[in-house]
This record gives sequence, structure tokens and C-alpha cells, in this order.
Amino acid sequence: MIASTIQGSTDTTLYVLTVYFGAVGVRNGRYALKVGLFSDVVGFVAAIAVCLLLFG
Repeated sequence: MIASTIQGSTDTTLYVLTVYFGAVGVRNGRYALKVGLFSDVVGFVAAIAVCLLLFG
């Protein structure tokens, strides 16, 4: 259940960076990768917390 919740709570960071930034023409996405990976970690922790809270 934790794996499913983690999968649903995060998006593929590299996909978002390449597709969306490529479409808009962003050249310097240096901080976006760091923020995206940090948000993935926050999503992992939140998914674990939610599963422990709901499923014990």
C-alpha cells in the first residue's frame, strides 16, 4: 500500500523537466531539479505517514 501511495503522490520529475521546460524553452533549470527531487522526498515521507495513519 505504501508503494502505491508513493507512486500516486509523486510525478516523474525528469519527465516534467524535459517535456514542459523543453516546450517553453527554459534554458537554465538548475534549481528546478533540486526542488523537484526535494518534493519527491517530501511526497515519499507524506505517503508513508498517511499509510501508517490510515492502515496502522
